[in-house]
Amino acid sequence: MIHKNTHFFLLIAYCLFVQSGVFAQRTKLSPQPEPKIVNIVNFIREIEPRDGNITKDVLYETVVNQIKLMKKYHLGGTFLLQYDALIDKRYQDLLKSLPEDEFEIGAWWELPQPLIEKAGIKWRGKYAWDWHSDVGFSVGYTPAEREKIIDVYFHDFREVFGHYPRSVASWVIDAHSLGYMYDKYKIVASANCKDQVGTDGFTLWGGYWNQAYYPSRLNSYMPAQHAEKQIPVPVFRMLGSDPIRQYADGRTVTTLEPVYSHAGGNEQWINWFFGTFSGDPSLGFNYTQAGQENSFTWEGMKKGLEIQMPIIARLRSEGKIRVETMKSSGEWFKKTYKVTPATTFTVSRDLGESDKKTIWYNSRFYRLNLLWENGSMRITDIHLFNETVPDKYLKDVTTINQSFFYTLPVADGFQWGKAGKPEGFRLMMNEGGREVPVKGGDPVFKNISKTKALASWPAGSGSFEITMDEKSITIAAKNNPPVNWFLDLYVAGNAVTAFKEVSGEGAQYEFDGHRYQLRATHGSIEKTDNGSLFRIRPKGQRIVLSLADL
Repeated sequence: MIHKNTHFFLLIAYCLFVQSGVFAQRTKLSPQPEPKIVNIVNFIREIEPRDGNITKDVLYETVVNQIKLMKKYHLGGTFLLQYDALIDKRYQDLLKSLPEDEFEIGAWWELPQPLIEKAGIKWRGKYAWDWHSDVGFSVGYTPAEREKIIDVYFHDFREVFGHYPRSVASWVIDAHSLGYMYDKYKIVASANCKDQVGTDGFTLWGGYWNQAYYPSRLNSYMPAQHAEKQIPVPVFRMLGSDPIRQYADGRTVTTLEPVYSHAGGNEQWINWFFGTFSGDPSLGFNYTQAGQENSFTWEGMKKGLEIQMPIIARLRSEGKIRVETMKSSGEWFKKTYKVTPATTFTVSRDLGESDKKTIWYNSRFYRLNLLWENGSMRITDIHLFNETVPDKYLKDVTTINQSFFYTLPVADGFQWGKAGKPEGFRLMMNEGGREVPVKGGDPVFKNISKTKALASWPAGSGSFEITMDEKSITIAAKNNPPVNWFLDLYVAGNAVTAFKEVSGEGAQYEFDGHRYQLRATHGSIEKTDNGSLFRIRPKGQRIVLSLADL
């Protein structure tokens, strides 16, 4: 029998249930946290000729220990095999034992002697694996040779694992190879190196910063602007770059790689990185790649990985990140985006006592970086993307031990500045006849649509509202009384830049034989005599810059 008071409480509970349902219906339109995706990717070489102490057994035991640690924390991931490891039975047996619903086996696209010779090409390396661009990478071979090499690898991979690799990554893969892998073998994901200048002979500079993009059919490093001009394979950026120091410091490698004691092997840095990665706003989605190549050995990476893996596992259990294979991320990306999306990576609190804040904005048309430091703001980076600009290796080969991939610089604080002091557009004002930096407080980052991000910066007697959209950036001052402000582009005194002149249409540039311009669709671009390259002056307290080269 139900007591009469029970009826009353049941009625109240029912009303609360209905109310909560209505509330849920009303609030489900509110923006939800964007996905934060972690790929644990370990790539495997069977030999390491650069250090006589790194034997085949040391390399193999490194992979064994990586697997043990990942299983300890119930973390799946992706293992990518260089061809010499692919044909090694120990690695075949080890990786075949992994559960297919948790682990993925794919291809690491460095090209050792057995692969090249099986493709019928003469080996030119000093060792059975030669890490130089002209020997160990696809850019050192003609397009016809690249296709033969790909066919051999993919055939032999299927012989071992029963299917073609779905994920293929390398420091660099040329557009012809990547397009051929998709067209013939339907790969679903790829990855290339973070931005760097000269490290190990590889320069990749100015590209889509972090996350992933669809490359142009003519240039694997250049995001395409139109679906019909792209290779429909997302290319993820590897290694987990520090969004402040990897760019601004410039002369060090500051990434999630566990072998670096100041970064991916440092507990304070790791906690900060994953905190900002998972907690700060991100437009679209945020991405990072954990893991390490076995050439660094277990002794070199053990400490860092043993700090990172439980943090990754905890963040996953808290629902703050997704941990998945490259293949899964590639499939999700392709289902979610028909063209390269707009994304951001933000830092609202820096490491230690530093007061730096930053936002990286990417779209299929450009990338941009805003950096706050000591109360002032600079635009330290703008690079434009143009799908019609081919890379150097679309039809040609590199004949030196270096390779170069670029986009189109408008402001390049690192290349045009000094180590530890990136230059760029300084936000300035005229105060009592003097030109001084605008000073303010801490910026606030938020998303305002699927393509727009806003940085709101309290400064002066009001604020500056900086809106980043797919094709443009708008800077508006909300000050009363109005401020006499402007942007001046500064570079180091000896910097060689792409800037040519200011003409009636805007600032004219030329880089690597390609001419382009920066236009102010609201405001004006002027010549200066104060040591800067040029000035952008607002109209009615607002500047709008067109950042689409097409």
